[in-house]
Amino acid sequence: MLLSLVTACGSAADGTTEAVEESPVADDAPALTVYSGRSEELVGPILEEFTEATGTEVEVRYADSPELALLIETEGERTPADVFVSQSPGALGYLAGMDALGTLSEDTLALVDEQYRNAAGHWVGVTGRVRVLVVNTDLVDVATLPTSVLDLTDPAYRGQVALAPSNSSFQDFVTAFRETQGDDVAADWLAGMAANDAQVYADNTAIVTAVGRGEVPMGLTNHYYSYRALAEEPDLPLENVFFPDGDIGSLLITTGAAQLAASDQPEQADELIRFLLDESAQTFFTEETFEYPLASDVQPAADLPALASLGVATFDLDDLGGGLSRTLELIEDAGFAD
Repeated sequence: MLLSLVTACGSAADGTTEAVEESPVADDAPALTVYSGRSEELVGPILEEFTEATGTEVEVRYADSPELALLIETEGERTPADVFVSQSPGALGYLAGMDALGTLSEDTLALVDEQYRNAAGHWVGVTGRVRVLVVNTDLVDVATLPTSVLDLTDPAYRGQVALAPSNSSFQDFVTAFRETQGDDVAADWLAGMAANDAQVYADNTAIVTAVGRGEVPMGLTNHYYSYRALAEEPDLPLENVFFPDGDIGSLLITTGAAQLAASDQPEQADELIRFLLDESAQTFFTEETFEYPLASDVQPAADLPALASLGVATFDLDDLGGGLSRTLELIEDAGFAD
């Protein structure tokens, strides 16, 4: 499982960093230690605001979410981490499964709808991204596309769909697919995509770039990558297609935050996580990354369709932490090895 979790690390394009960095902390100030699987560019400004608002200094260690989860496991009760901010719900589920996470306060949990948080109160979703089919509208008639991701194995789409099998969001999608449809159906779909000459790319950014320039007509990715691309080049012929009626192809996947069970500053850790769910922080996230804010009553960026209008698929995200090993086996068996 440990090697599988490392293999499932997200790419830097998903908001993580490969190098581990630390920010300085004043020697005489009490500090919270945050392990962040989200990049300094995205999280750093919010943590600075937290320090300004509360006077609590924050020491941060940045790395891929699965790498940090493994580090926390290795450190055990000796971990200096008070808070874990994760790009991957699988990493949070993994730690919850080994009782490494504390329980958040009711005040913090109440800020997020029940479907976007751990049932036992060990973590909360901070932002959400939805799996979509991004298409080049110069090459694809959106009205003719299938209403389920399962139908992309049809010969009509041979060589026309891009995937990023090594990307953590794709792997989370496959794990949810397995849990809801069964291993056999998921394996058949993966094999069918491989047989249908699905085009393989390194990450979501590469997929959107290729679709935008017409290298491939469409690709499975997260919704916000096309918004970022269009913010830079508004004339790109890109459009997100959301699979309707709760189809697993438009699964909602969260980033999240948790307090470590070993933290000796649980109240301050809880306060920091509550700060990530504050309206100002949530607005920053959605405007900077085009992700969905998950705190109740905070509106997404103006260009984003309302989640309630999409009928996206939801899933018990804790289950993603225990299924990555088998997911990676099925991806490799289908011929999508790294």
